Amino acid sequence: MLPVIAIAKAVSYASSLALMAAGITLIYMCTRTFNFAHATFVTWAFYIVFALVFIAGGNPYMYLPVAFIFVGFLGVLVYLLVIGPLLRRNASPITLMMSTLGVDLVFLSFIQMFADYLTRTYKLYARRIVLETYDFSLLGIPASAVISPIIVVSTIAALHLFLARTKFGTAMRATIENPNLASILGINPNIIYLASWLIGGGLAGLGGALASLSIAGDPTVGNSMVVSMFASSIVGGLYSINGSMLGGLLIGMSEYLGILILSGIVGGWILPYRPVIPLIAMAVTLLVYPKGLAGINWPRLLYRIGVIK
Repeated sequence: MLPVIAIAKAVSYASSLALMAAGITLIYMCTRTFNFAHATFVTWAFYIVFALVFIAGGNPYMYLPVAFIFVGFLGVLVYLLVIGPLLRRNASPITLMMSTLGVDLVFLSFIQMFADYLTRTYKLYARRIVLETYDFSLLGIPASAVISPIIVVSTIAALHLFLARTKFGTAMRATIENPNLASILGINPNIIYLASWLIGGGLAGLGGALASLSIAGDPTVGNSMVVSMFASSIVGGLYSINGSMLGGLLIGMSEYLGILILSGIVGGWILPYRPVIPLIAMAVTLLVYPKGLAGINWPRLLYRIGVIK
């Protein structure tokens, strides 16, 4: 039987993954760009929270909004300097994707420099970030296991209200459905695309900041999670933000707990193979149902298997 602490950490990790996947999906829905720079977006969130906790004091939860805003700004920067100009030149999805790989490498270089700066200036060991000890206990478990799911649910509700009840959200949905028609109606797609990178980057930052409370980090932590992020987005459905969050929860729980169960059965040698779990889930989804969980007709499926009449 798995210990309660392990389950609590799995919930916290899965919740952070859900937010990261939602950011990937939102950016893809709006600009048809697979953003591989999401990896360093997440890493920057780790380092921003780490630096502020040790320099300014307090606990990591205080700096969640800062991580959201800072990484959201990085998303805006990427759109203005790279993706926006490419979109205006009608670049192909492959070109857009490869450009984000280049951006990822540039941001990774800056993270390395920032880590060295923290070490030289503040004498911090910035090559291994462990912020779990700065979490507090709530109901006998780490607070992140309670707070992270609440943030995910609140984010789902906020995004739903934003997209369904505001004029800008309606314009964003219209642009996603048909950019040309939206332009005819007077909607500026560039503003919508910019907003998607702002919000998508912010979600990566929020997810990365929460992940710092459940896993250790280093300058490549985002790159080590990128498979899980994209697997979550694909399993949930690339055209549904809610579906991607559900995918993140499923992938995160199965990855975190699955590898613990397997290590107990076959031994600790299997722990380095943890990324294989989301890879298998992503491959099965693409082969069996490419639209993901959000594309499934759930009432029809439940009727077929006899759950509902």
